[in-house]
Amino acid sequence: MTPDLTERVVLVDAADRELGTAEKLAVHRDGRLHRAVSVFLFDDRGRWLLQRRADGKYHSPGLWSNTACTHPRPGETPDAAAHRRLDEEMGVRCLLQPAFSRVYRADLVGPEKLVEHELDHVFVGRFQGTPVPAAAEVSSWEWAEADVLRADMATRPDRYTPWFRLFRDEVAEAARGFGAS
Repeated sequence: MTPDLTERVVLVDAADRELGTAEKLAVHRDGRLHRAVSVFLFDDRGRWLLQRRADGKYHSPGLWSNTACTHPRPGETPDAAAHRRLDEEMGVRCLLQPAFSRVYRADLVGPEKLVEHELDHVFVGRFQGTPVPAAAEVSSWEWAEADVLRADMATRPDRYTPWFRLFRDEVAEAARGFGAS
């Protein structure tokens, strides 16, 4: 699965009203606010399902991150995008529930000086099993204990994507409703 950097993403305002579409790479170069989706899965023990982004990703390669993330396509709902991308990246199908939406901005490390400026719709879910990740998207994966993850993110934050670092505590709180920690 080669990334299509000319794929269109949905531009929005801070209230998630659509303003149009633009090419994905151009949006990340200009730092324009656009719609995104992040998925966080937990098992029955409350462990977080993490992925290490493939080295060929156009930004944040090799960093640990949440289970899956994407940009909804024009006309696609955030819920549909979350399910689509979870299957594409991790080979996982499960029920998801919306947790929260949040605007964030982060300058990404790398020679291209890309910017994440997203209104991110965050979903949480439970999954028991073994993911089957797409090699072009994910180099490895692991189930992480919440306390170990928290400690590692505190001592080695550069190993993790900016959005994962920003959302971790809020996701943990949202996930408590179904027994995750």
